[in-house]
Amino acid sequence: MATLEGLVDVGALIEQRAGVRGGRPFVAGTGVSVGRVGVLYTGGLSAEAIAEEMRLSLAQAHAAVAVYLLNRDLIDADLAAQDQEYERVAAEWPSLAARV
Repeated sequence: MATLEGLVDVGALIEQRAGVRGGRPFVAGTGVSVGRVGVLYTGGLSAEAIAEEMRLSLAQAHAAVAVYLLNRDLIDADLAAQDQEYERVAAEWPSLAARV
């Protein structure tokens, strides 16, 4: 029987560490958050298109989509909280918001 040595663990494609990207999950070795991939995916992009757009491997894009879908409620709530914080800061500092 053949062995499948050297298989990549799908879990190794996504990282989450305190102090990195706000503790939010991201594609290992990149600055691409799972939340960002989720926004693109729910916006209608396929994993293939996301891989091309974000310069990810197809496996990285699929892993990020899978993590997003498995944790959609939590990630969407976090994205909404980020949007609310942006709006709060933009209202407080309109000159800063104009630069973004």
